Amino acid sequence: MDDESRASPGFDLVASLPRASKPLPTGRLKMSHLRMIVALEEHEMVSAAANAMNISQPAASRMIAEMESLLNAQLCERLSRGVRLTPLGQSLARHARSVLLQLLQAEQEITDMRTGRSGSVALGAVTAPAIDLAAPAIGKIRSIFPKIELAMKIDTSNALARELLASRLDFVIARVPDELDPTLFDCLTIGVEEACLIVRSGHPLLAHSPVQLSQLNTHDWVMQPRGTPLHRTIENMFLTKNLSLPERLSNTSSLTLTIILVAKSDAIAPISVEAAKFFATQKGAAGAIEILPTNFEIVVQPYSLIKVRNRAMSPAAQSVYDFVRNEAVARGA
Repeated sequence: MDDESRASPGFDLVASLPRASKPLPTGRLKMSHLRMIVALEEHEMVSAAANAMNISQPAASRMIAEMESLLNAQLCERLSRGVRLTPLGQSLARHARSVLLQLLQAEQEITDMRTGRSGSVALGAVTAPAIDLAAPAIGKIRSIFPKIELAMKIDTSNALARELLASRLDFVIARVPDELDPTLFDCLTIGVEEACLIVRSGHPLLAHSPVQLSQLNTHDWVMQPRGTPLHRTIENMFLTKNLSLPERLSNTSSLTLTIILVAKSDAIAPISVEAAKFFATQKGAAGAIEILPTNFEIVVQPYSLIKVRNRAMSPAAQSVYDFVRNEAVARGA
């Protein structure tokens, strides 16, 4: 068909295009809307969110109504005390936090270029690579990038993955939780975590070491929360041997609290070998913690260097990420 036939009166190009099932909204979300949904997620009260944004509560309520009208979706539920975001509201908050973080990074980068300062980097790690890889790497980074401000969070993989998706961390050394879509992340497997059992000095089981798994299910245990890789590994070990699971459990993600509970009781705790060796050799602990010899090994699933796919990092974060990645590759990752 030539140009003249295309332009003929009998051919209406606009009319031939498929029409949307619903009209597009005439308005768009504003930056204030994004800040409001993030404030609601953090404070779970309209009044507190309004205070955080330095506006009145009626103005905050109008802003929430505007967002719900623009998106034609309920974003929060009114409770007897405060509000709770709906799944749609949580999705918007996650994207809003990412947008706000990227804008903050853009402003910071421009300021850094203008003033000559470097940026800040937030990374997270589970215990074993935090001690074995991240801590030594940070020492080297300090000498190479002395003006980069580093913040490091030690936690479980589940908690770190949530912080990473919420844009509170730039990258993590952990595992992708089973409940999350792995395609959200770029991962480089860099190591396998080995764990061991720790007890207080003078624990009765030390007299019978190396112990068997069948000797341990009736004792008190201190473990990471249910659903974490280390907790699942211990459970699977008992189930594989057709042994009943330990029933006297204290769950905590705090390594410090784990050490305290073990040192002050007859409880057993599984922690990474690197962490156990570190605490068992501390003179200040007066020999409070010892590694319990066993006739079995505890191997947790591999951990990886993880970042969010298709999310640009700041130059400072990219520099630290590349440095940690090179260190891991040099070790044979």
